Amino acid sequence: MEYRVVVKGTFYGKDKVFPSLNDYIHACGRHPQVGAKMKKDYQLIACNAIRTQLKRLTIRKPVRIHYDFYEPDHKRDISNVTAFFVKVFEDALQDCKVLRNDNWVYIRGYSQDFHVDKDRPRVEVTIQEIEE
Repeated sequence: MEYRVVVKGTFYGKDKVFPSLNDYIHACGRHPQVGAKMKKDYQLIACNAIRTQLKRLTIRKPVRIHYDFYEPDHKRDISNVTAFFVKVFEDALQDCKVLRNDNWVYIRGYSQDFHVDKDRPRVEVTIQEIEE
């Protein structure tokens, strides 16, 4: 079985994108509570997308996750774009009880592709159950 979630771009700074790892590190450097609040806020955005689009789905099998990142341009490093989002999204899957845990037992791996869409930055996530 395969499931899809789209997390639309959200305002952060001047850009309409999810924050990068550098943004998160900077927030933590200002004060640990600032970083914690930032993670919590963006995890709530991910949870809202998951709850809206996957309803009350619970996946019991292991999964592979594919992320399609749509950035407004090529300015940000792709590793910085992905690191914070992947962490927040996978924690949100666990919070929403879509997955029991976000460890190796339940998430067997992930892949990423990158695209430019100036008008609609977003992340499209495909969750695929693995048949064992």
